[in-house]
Amino acid sequence: MIVKNPKFEISAVRPNQYPKNNLPEIVLVGKSNVGKSSFVNTMINRKKLARTSSEPGKTRQLNFYNIDDTFYFVDLPGYGYSKMSKKEQAQVGKFIEDYLFNRKQITLIIFLVDIRHKPSENDRLMYNYIISSKIPFIILANKADKIAVTKVEDTKKALQKELNPIGDIPTFAFSSERKIYKDDVWKFIEQYI
Repeated sequence: MIVKNPKFEISAVRPNQYPKNNLPEIVLVGKSNVGKSSFVNTMINRKKLARTSSEPGKTRQLNFYNIDDTFYFVDLPGYGYSKMSKKEQAQVGKFIEDYLFNRKQITLIIFLVDIRHKPSENDRLMYNYIISSKIPFIILANKADKIAVTKVEDTKKALQKELNPIGDIPTFAFSSERKIYKDDVWKFIEQYI
């Protein structure tokens, strides 16, 4: 897919702030610093539309990126970052839950995990949470540039087996550095927009 005019539209924490145009929404979930913003920038071939940060836990709202008035990438706050107070974590958790369970425009969830590490307890909780939402999703094994190209496929399969032993959830390797995985992910996403 060739993206011509992507734009950041709004950061939101309440339904009355969400876009009103009923475009399909592709939602990005994953722990803090797993690379959700870099994923957006790579997919749309821009360097800085989605702001990346070396400090995890910076995203505290739902960020809506309008992709050519065709669909949205929606970047959710990352989980597993402990510098947020318990009160802040509860507030963020509540609006994420409200969004995921009530927003009718969500057509696909992209669940990003770090290909280098076994899924954490928080990853497993999120995986089960996504399954309970009954929204279609894929697993994206991100940061594939951090391991040898020859090991990516086997590592991706091992990660899938760990999270999704029956293998019914599509799992893709991804890297913002090595753009070789981008086209496969676009082909899948296009079915949902």
